[in-house]
Parts: sequence; structure tokens; C-alpha cells
Amino acid sequence: MKFNSTEEYIATDDLRLAVNAAITLERPLLVKGEPGTGKTMLAEQLAESLGLRLIQWHIKSTTRAHQGLYEYDAVSRLRDSQLGVEGVHDISNYIVKGKLWEAFESEEQVVLLIDEIDKADIEFPNDLLLELDKMEFHVYETQEQIKAKKRPIVIITSNNEKDLPDAFLRRCFFHYISFPDKETMKEIVRVHYPDVQEQLVKEALEVFFDVRKVPGLKKKPSTSELVDWIKLLMADDISEETLRERDPTKAIPPLAGALVKNEQDVHLLEKLAFMARRSS
Repeated sequence: MKFNSTEEYIATDDLRLAVNAAITLERPLLVKGEPGTGKTMLAEQLAESLGLRLIQWHIKSTTRAHQGLYEYDAVSRLRDSQLGVEGVHDISNYIVKGKLWEAFESEEQVVLLIDEIDKADIEFPNDLLLELDKMEFHVYETQEQIKAKKRPIVIITSNNEKDLPDAFLRRCFFHYISFPDKETMKEIVRVHYPDVQEQLVKEALEVFFDVRKVPGLKKKPSTSELVDWIKLLMADDISEETLRERDPTKAIPPLAGALVKNEQDVHLLEKLAFMARRSS
């Protein structure tokens, strides 16, 4: 199985090589990169490209590693025992399967996405070392040994909010998704909007990359935000002439709310425009 770009996803050569290397090595692919560079979408498009089912496990700050394996619902069992519910003595009725269990018991190979692993506690990755390495785990309540019928293709994403343990990193194939250059970005835009005017894309990209270059910007606009912005430009019929205007006193581009997402950056752009007006 080889992964390539799809109709909805432009994968660079190095990203394709990384995905296919991880598949060959049968190791989880750890993907890092700026928010909005398509890390989560990679798993979705990989599954579509290979014709496999996608199982998604979105990690939160409160997520525990054991939830990916299973949870024992002791509260429900206690309640049912008080009510005299039939089957209460069968503990397996109160085992809730997690995403890893779901992936392991699948008769066909699946793509398992562990999304934003760095949101969880620092011990979270270490708690999954054995399970991801050996592709099996033990259910203590029922004394079952759950082993993957078909080894899943594991994609793990991280926004680099915290460092991951070395022992975990050793078991992964790593790839950093670099921010796309202008030519790659043009291809991405065309995938989303095949009928968009070439000149509009050209001028929009000039503005987009100019905004990203502003020193001191707290949050640089991402690929997904560019795609949203171009959609708005097309919907509001903003001309390329409007975007081409390079008046330094107008530092904020039209419909900038799609690109600039916090008040500090808005104030920074306004300050730059104010300083440009004073110096002109």
C-alpha cells in the first residue's frame, strides 16, 4: 500500500515518503507542524486513499491512556445490582471498549488517529508504550488478552505544546509538516476551489504571506484560514485590484477576521497602519 495525494489533499514528496516509511516499518507516524497545516486531515485522507476505515481518538487535557483501551463502568453495575437487573454478574457487560480495542478487534486493517497527543498529561504517551509497540493489552476484570487481528496504521498528531518522552519517540517514525510554500499553497487552494481566478489567488497569497511576515504576530494565519479567507473573497466578490493595493496605511486586509484571530494581532496591524500614516 502506497499513499499519494488525493483529490482533496496535497501531500508533498517528503510527507508521502514519511507516511509510506511508517507503514513499511509498522511504526506509528508522529506528525508535528503548525496548527492548520493538515495533520488531522492527513489521517482522514490516508484512510480514503488506501480504502481503509478511520478510527479517531481526539485527545483532551482530561483524557487518560486507559480510556483508549477500555473502561470498567462500576457505577452502572452497582446500580443494576441494586435493581436486580439480569446479567449483572457478567462483568463483561460493563466493559466499555476504547478506540484501541476497536482498532485491534477489526477484521480488516484500519487507520487509527490519535489526535493532539500533547494535550494530555505528560505520562499519557508512556502509558501507551507497550500497547502501541506490541499491539496487545490485558483486560484485568475479565482476564482477556486483546491482540490486534490486523496491525492498524497509527497516525499521531502533536501541536508541540509539550515535549514527548524519549521512550515514546523511539517507537515512532517522525515527520514535521513544514509550512507550504506559495506554489504548494496554490495547489491546495485549487483543490478546494477549482474555478477560482488565478489572479485572485496570486494577490491573496501575496497578502497572506505578508501578514505572516509581520514581526511580533502572536498567531500567524494558517493554511485552513487562507482557504476560509479565499472563500469569503469569492463570496463577497473582492477584486484582485483591491488586494493588490499596497497602501501601508491600510495594514489590515479585507475580511481580515478570517486570518487574524486575536485582538493583540489586530492592534499590532492597526499600530503598523498608524505609524505608516504618521511617517507618510
